[in-house]
Amino acid sequence: MKLSKFIFITLVLLSSFGCKKKEVTKSEFEKEVLNSIFIEIVDSIYMDRRTMSPPPMPKIDFKTNKEDTIGYHGKLKRYQIEQDSIKKDKNRILIGVHDFIVNNGINDEKFDLAPFKKNKKFDFQYTSKFPEEIYWDINDKKSKMPVGTITIHKIHFNKNKTSGILEAGASCGGGKCGQGFQITIENKSGKWHITKIVDTWVS
Repeated sequence: MKLSKFIFITLVLLSSFGCKKKEVTKSEFEKEVLNSIFIEIVDSIYMDRRTMSPPPMPKIDFKTNKEDTIGYHGKLKRYQIEQDSIKKDKNRILIGVHDFIVNNGINDEKFDLAPFKKNKKFDFQYTSKFPEEIYWDINDKKSKMPVGTITIHKIHFNKNKTSGILEAGASCGGGKCGQGFQITIENKSGKWHITKIVDTWVS
């Protein structure tokens, strides 16, 4: 009787350990996939408030109903010079990343930015390091604030773990411009890549 009880307890413990091990493995797999695809996601959807403003338009003289171009060409030239300087800037682009991966509208596990610290194009920082995003000045082009933010949602994989879908959001800050995306990813020849991006909302 005692032997049977011992065997039963041992089997229960082994079963629990097996489930826990399987769960950790699944979590590590999801993290590995997200890390491999994260830079491609950001590069595809990020918003840079420095480039969001449209070029200046000539004013209309309502008395004559004609364009008043006095000073317009100078403003347009300055705008083009500014945009060219942004494109040629070799400094890393500061992007705010929301601290947590979102799962069904709820903050899930914290997104680890450590693997991307040495990225040559982007400087990723948690948005929690900065004032609340709604207070950002989207016309501020010279401060040390992020030029935009990224929100990442949990990946939902197919049964065979060969493809997945996730939601992501991008914003230029200030609560005045943002966009949502549904992103399809696939494992092709052992590497994960984006195969489709669909716009889901705009603000």
